[in-house]
Amino acid sequence: MAVKNVTATRMTMLGLKKQATSAKRGHKLLKDKQDGLMQEFLAIVRQAKSLREQVEAAIREANTSFLEAQALLPKSYLENALSVPMQTLSLEVKTKNVMSVRIPIFSLKTEKHGIGYGFFQTRAELDIAIQKFSHVFELLIKLAEIEKSAENLSVEIEQTRRRVNALEHRLIPDLEDTLKFIKMKLGEAERSVIVQTMAIKAMIERNEARQRREKLEKASS
Repeated sequence: MAVKNVTATRMTMLGLKKQATSAKRGHKLLKDKQDGLMQEFLAIVRQAKSLREQVEAAIREANTSFLEAQALLPKSYLENALSVPMQTLSLEVKTKNVMSVRIPIFSLKTEKHGIGYGFFQTRAELDIAIQKFSHVFELLIKLAEIEKSAENLSVEIEQTRRRVNALEHRLIPDLEDTLKFIKMKLGEAERSVIVQTMAIKAMIERNEARQRREKLEKASS
């Protein structure tokens, strides 16, 4: 905390009072924003934790299904079945605004080309495994969206926290200390003027009393 280098006048004090009022109002708004961001962040973190558990469980199930298919099919049949893409994927990214934070929205677009292998060469276990891995991929896209949202929110929370701290621990205390300094200086100046006024008044009264005495002395002589 420090006193700003300003001229101790009433105009300066009025301007600093307006700055202090604006700073306190801004501090409250930023604090409310920080609290709102934290609530949103914690909700997303909980959502991400739940979804990550789903992803891990889905990956285990898909791996198990694929191992079953791998055990039941010759390696050449399996490689041949998986060598031809059965669909084309594209990712569409949009954003939404949450308290001045850009939150991503991922949309997975799938264009299916049919099955690239014959049913007589493969088994149903392979179809099940492929379906489960497709589900895993969708969950991973959703998880990436949530984790990116959490990352963007955390950056905004940190920036807001710094601004709140700068106002709370630096700008507002400096303004208040400067206002106290100006009030003290103005008070000293007012007291000095009062003392000077009283001294001048006393001097005038002494001169008037002396003049009255002189008139009385002349009148009596």
